[in-house]
Amino acid sequence: MARSNTNPVWNVALYEASHSYVWKFGEDLLTVLNPQPGERIVDLGCGSGQLTERIAAAGAIVTGIDYSPDMIAQARINYPAARYPNLDFRLAEATTFSVDSAADAVFSNAALHWVKDQNAAIAAIGRALRPGGRFVAELGGKGNIGTIMESLGAILGGAEAAEEKSPWHFPSISQYATLLEGNGFTLVSAVLFDRPTPVEGAAGMEDWLEMFGGVFFAEMAAPEKDQRRKAVAEHLKPKLYQDSKWVLDYRRLRVVARKN
Repeated sequence: MARSNTNPVWNVALYEASHSYVWKFGEDLLTVLNPQPGERIVDLGCGSGQLTERIAAAGAIVTGIDYSPDMIAQARINYPAARYPNLDFRLAEATTFSVDSAADAVFSNAALHWVKDQNAAIAAIGRALRPGGRFVAELGGKGNIGTIMESLGAILGGAEAAEEKSPWHFPSISQYATLLEGNGFTLVSAVLFDRPTPVEGAAGMEDWLEMFGGVFFAEMAAPEKDQRRKAVAEHLKPKLYQDSKWVLDYRRLRVVARKN
């Protein structure tokens, strides 16, 4: 994860047990990155390190960066330095991180939509890259979880209240292209696409809300949190519960850019 305006505390055990699709979908993005032996690569928002390890396995020298102490601690347990010498996990934020040597690439999967100040994050990415270095990222794009946000608004006091609490920013292609070009990048490609994402089990939506949407319920006592999560799930059920599983209405923005 990169950084949200609310700095949520991550349940790492729940993330690894029930939300592995986050990094598994990112495996396809690794083919776009195409890491090469000896390249210096930053995995920005590395989480508990699964994709960071895949990049290192290609022979690259990788720095995994995440703002969550719990995620970084788990990454170091999963991939200890003694066994993975090409891996270095660091605690830092997407808007202010730095690297010791200019990187050949910055890679980010399912993390940058947690950053409200997108311009600051892209500026930091630019500072980390050598001239000609590449930026390969996938994040939530415009319209991502639109149905879920509608139901959060319906249960929690209206669309404006839900948007005000939202820890996410889901940019359009044009918004992101403008930010990239304004920070010294040339946009190589950008695509916005739907990615319906299944999560199994009748409680899958409540688990998702607990894992990723905690900010919406943060001011409630524990019993009310459970009650409201259940209410949001019931509101969503006619639209997103299909064939005995929940299907999240994800929409992703995938970009490739080069530093000028």
